[in-house]
Amino acid sequence: MPRNALNLALLLITTLLISACSKQSIYDSAIGWERSSAGLETAEVTVGELDIAYLRSKEAIEGDTLVLIHGFGANKDNWTRLAKQFKGEFNVYAIDLPGHGDSSKPLGIGYRFEDQVNYLNQILAELGVKQFHMMGNSMGGAITALYAATHPDQIQTAVLFDPAGIFEYESELVDRVLDGDNPLIPKKKGDFDKLLDFALEKRPFVPWPIFDVMEEKAIANREVNEVIFAAIRDTGFEPDFRDAITRIEAPVLVVWGKLDRVIDYRNADVFVDAIPNARKVLLDDIGHAPMVETPAESARLFREFLTGSVK
Repeated sequence: MPRNALNLALLLITTLLISACSKQSIYDSAIGWERSSAGLETAEVTVGELDIAYLRSKEAIEGDTLVLIHGFGANKDNWTRLAKQFKGEFNVYAIDLPGHGDSSKPLGIGYRFEDQVNYLNQILAELGVKQFHMMGNSMGGAITALYAATHPDQIQTAVLFDPAGIFEYESELVDRVLDGDNPLIPKKKGDFDKLLDFALEKRPFVPWPIFDVMEEKAIANREVNEVIFAAIRDTGFEPDFRDAITRIEAPVLVVWGKLDRVIDYRNADVFVDAIPNARKVLLDDIGHAPMVETPAESARLFREFLTGSVK
């Protein structure tokens, strides 16, 4: 068992021994431990009528800022294990986008990529974050790319982990959605387990009490997830996004798991061909979320990218 997983298991055992804890309290303790060990703390900011939750570094440093953008149906805690790799090295912000995590989940606002770029720009302005490196996964990767194209003065570098936005090469997800089965939106007990198996090739250790709460949250978010998915599902087949990313000025690293069933890894070449200063890295034996499946390797690639040594 990996050291992080062992530490988490010991924490849960201790918690269970000293009190009659609910699954929710166990979940809160475990997530709190993960955040704390990564040097992160929770915070909230209000932008217009939206309450936005986020994680930030507990201790600010004299250094660069790293903004982390999760994917569809995910949340800020998808980044904690990668953020731990950068503890004391970057000022980290991991944002819960509208409709996700602990942020507001209105059904009546726009959720297309350009809408989310606008919300994110307002959020970062409210936080006083002016220049930064940005990383995004899946939907968050598309948002990161479009943000870099829309606000070039703010982006120092961008990293796209298995980004959405282009479906030149279709995936197993496309086939399943066309057949009326969307594995990314859990609807009943058991669906969340299937989602993780579908999206991740290397699933991290998640103890059962935590898993149960995560599943309950995912099922409770079904309605807003369906609204968001409907807003973004066809963007990968539309020309606007592909045209926009040709305007990116910052250096871009595209990292893709070759076993991604959500978005085919061959789309990496389309991104690299469209973005003026981009390079790619393909990861064997990795699925749709490299920063979750292999955080140390993902961090190493970013450091090498910054020094210009990524091959």
